[in-house]
Amino acid sequence: MVTSTTPGTRTRRVAAALLLTTVVALALTGCGERRATDAAPGATASTPSPGTSTSTGPSASPTSPGASPYVEPGAGDGAPHHRENNGHRRAGEMSPASATEAKKEAARIEPLLKQLWEQGTWDPASVRTALRPLGYEEGRLDVREMEPRPQGSGSITPEGARVGLQVRDDACVTAFVQKTNYEVKTNGPFMESGCFEPPFAH
Repeated sequence: MVTSTTPGTRTRRVAAALLLTTVVALALTGCGERRATDAAPGATASTPSPGTSTSTGPSASPTSPGASPYVEPGAGDGAPHHRENNGHRRAGEMSPASATEAKKEAARIEPLLKQLWEQGTWDPASVRTALRPLGYEEGRLDVREMEPRPQGSGSITPEGARVGLQVRDDACVTAFVQKTNYEVKTNGPFMESGCFEPPFAH
């Protein structure tokens, strides 16, 4: 049986066949390729500027995020040599026995500082006088003014007193009392500054 077709029908069939062939060919040539214009999920595509490499292989763009080969494990904010550069700011370890002794002395100091704070007395001389009856040796008890703080182009030393008590070679009580609050805590000594935490470099 012979089926006749009109010229318009034949043209539509040929066009459909060509379109199908083109789609299949494009799908096959693009299969498995990842081009520079392919965006990762959630990313926005950008057009590379002339002369810019569009490679996405192992030698990806130097601006791609990645860990620095110089970052130390546990480096805080990830900066190279963070722990090494800030080692002087880490308190030493206390033995269990020393930690227990430090807590006992902190419990003796805390009520006195609270009383001074409630009275509005926080100058170093008054704090030193209040702590003297507790019997601490002169070389182990250190009472100082507060740490200077930056203000404008200079610095200001707020009212108040800091206390550092060396309970044992590996244990300290550190405290402060000032107009706004007071605090008493225990810690190991710092490498360069004893019981007092060293100031941040400016």
